[in-house]
Order: sequence, then structure tokens, then C-alpha cells
Amino acid sequence: MFSKISRRAGKTPSSPIRKFVPLLEKVKKRGIKVYEIHIGQPDLSTPSQILNKIRSFKGKRLTYTPSTGIGELKSAWQRYYKSLGINFEPSEIVATIGGSEAIFFAFTAVGDPKDEILVFEPFYTSYNSYSAMTGIKLVPITTKANTGFHLPSPKKIEEKITNKTRAILICNPNNPTGTVYTKKELKDIVAIARKYNLFIISDETYREFIYDKQKHYSIINFRKIRSQAILLDSVSKRFSACGVRIGCLCSKNKEVIKAVTRFTQARLSLPMIEQKAIIPVLKKAKKYTKKVVDEYRKRRDTVFEELKKIPEVKCVKPKGAFYMIVKLPIKDSNDFAEWILTKFSFRGETVMVTPASGFYATRGLGKDEIRIAFVLSSPKLKRAIKILKRGLKVYKQSID
Repeated sequence: MFSKISRRAGKTPSSPIRKFVPLLEKVKKRGIKVYEIHIGQPDLSTPSQILNKIRSFKGKRLTYTPSTGIGELKSAWQRYYKSLGINFEPSEIVATIGGSEAIFFAFTAVGDPKDEILVFEPFYTSYNSYSAMTGIKLVPITTKANTGFHLPSPKKIEEKITNKTRAILICNPNNPTGTVYTKKELKDIVAIARKYNLFIISDETYREFIYDKQKHYSIINFRKIRSQAILLDSVSKRFSACGVRIGCLCSKNKEVIKAVTRFTQARLSLPMIEQKAIIPVLKKAKKYTKKVVDEYRKRRDTVFEELKKIPEVKCVKPKGAFYMIVKLPIKDSNDFAEWILTKFSFRGETVMVTPASGFYATRGLGKDEIRIAFVLSSPKLKRAIKILKRGLKVYKQSID
């Protein structure tokens, strides 16, 4: 009789973003062109400073580096934050292997198995995975499209708090909705966290991606909550550098930093060259991100206007990030996403989208929704949505 895998292994869900990738490769081998709007992989060029730094490496060895990141990298993060009016000491910054490791470290620093973290759904799907891996329960609080996916009243949030609640998790700007939280909303979260002595874990990976004169407020800038705040970040999207896998976790809580430091020591080190490569662009981030944000604004407008042309399709125009949740006139977006990828094409082309159910913790939600990442050029996005429109029509006919 074979040994059984752990319960946490069995409960860890497949990524709704990546689970169809094996099918994608098969479709491509058939000669079908696929517009990949399922994943937050920007098509913009990685800054030349990063690539040049990698190419110019002259060392003879790739060595271990300090577990929390090399000093020059932490200083570069410090300088980057200072340019945004956020003040951290290098000792309050821990470099991580992408934003993903920062999420994992934050969960394990604030909670034990069976503890709870409040989260607003729909949310970044990997939160579900780390919940299963750590044994920490995510307690979902549903946000609605008719309010722009903004936060519910403080009363509704407080109703979810129990003696097992350890933190409130926010993503601002939000993946997958593109919502940018107002100053009042964040003040409400701060007040709740103070009242119940909770941590606030704030994923601010998309802070530069802001549209329509919105303003991003970092949780760190709310002075009353600083000792309970944990900021998560990544260079992947900001600099179109997903492959370098460099992120960070920042906090003014010394116990949190000490705990996370011990976690980093267990995994020994970050990649050496990638840390060095990201330093130049971190020091001059605004020069790159301004142009990038202007481009994404155009892409957002393109997708939104094209989606408006599809009967019975509903979506909220995002104010930040580069994603949107789209409600379709179907019952099973998992089935539709697989069908349009593998069984439908128009003139040798199709699209790959992400079913939205994996962005929820509440069973049954998101089944008629998909997430679209507007990470392609506007002409390609326009083409992709037109194919989506045709595919949706054929799919509905096939199941009626």
C-alpha cells in the first residue's frame, strides 16, 4: 500500500492562471496563434539597465549572499521608497525571492495553523495556495462589481473577526479587480486593526499602475498602524522583469523582521546576479514607470471599449493594476476557458483567459467570470477581444 501525501498537499489548489499551460503548448504545436491574456506577464521590454548588468557580470563564481539581501539592494529599495514618501531603514527591509515568497513569509510570521486572516475577494489566487500550505484559514469578505469592488462597511468587516483572527490582507491596487482603495477605506481598515490588535498585510506590487487621477496610499503612511503593518512588494510587474524573482517584505515591527529573517536563513540566499541587476533601475524607477503606466492606460481603454460591444458581458473599468474581472453570460468559466483555448479558433487564432473562481474563497463565486490581463499591445488586445466575442457566441450555441 502506498503512503499518502499530506492533507495540506492535497488541499493546495492548482493555479487557475497556470493549470491550462500544458494545453496551451499543445495548441501552439497545432499552429494556432494564442493571445495570452490569462497571466500578468507584461510584453514590454525589461529595462536595458537590468539586462546590461546581467550581461556584464565578470565574476568567476556565483556565491551565496546575505539571507535578507545584499546591502546595496536594500539601500536601493530604501531609496525607491523614499522617493514615494515612504521611509524605511535598510534593517526594516527583507529582500525576497519574488513577491510570492514575501506573501508566504508574511503568512507564517503572523499566524499558526488554524489561525485566520481576513481577505477581500476576489483576490490574488496565490493567497489560496499559501493558505493551504501554511494551514492558515483565509476568511473571505466578498466585494461586489456594483460598488467597483470597493470595501464593505466596517461593520461587515468586523462581523468576520474571531478570536483566531490575526491579520487583514489587502492588495492595493487590486489584482484581479483593478480597484484602488480610497484613503477613507484604508482609514477604516486601520481603525479596525487597531481596535482588535491585528496586523495589516498590504500587497502593494502595483502601486504605480494608477489611472484616472486616482491616488495610491501606502499602508505605511498611516502612522497609527506602523507597528502592525507589513508591506509586500515585487519588481516583476513594475519593471517587466518577472523572471528576476526579486521582491521584498518591509515592516517597522522588529519582531516581524526578526521572524522573517529566520525564515530567510532557512532558505539560505537569494539569486546573486539578479539582486545586483535590479539595483540601477530601482534607483531611477520613476523614469521607467511613467511611460509604462501611460501605455497600460491605453490598453485598459482598448479592452474596456471592446468588451462593451459584447452582448450580456459586464465589467468594471479598473482604476489600477492591469487586470479586470469580466462577467460572462455562461455558467462555467472553467469549461469555457478550456473550450475556447483548445476547441475554438478564428482564422488560426484564439485566446487564453483565466477562470475567476480561483480568485475567490467562497464556494460557487466567480463561476461566470474570467480575469483578463491587458498585458499585450492595444492592436493585439483589440483582436483578442474580438475573438473572445466570436468564441463566446459559438460556445453559447453549442451548450444551448
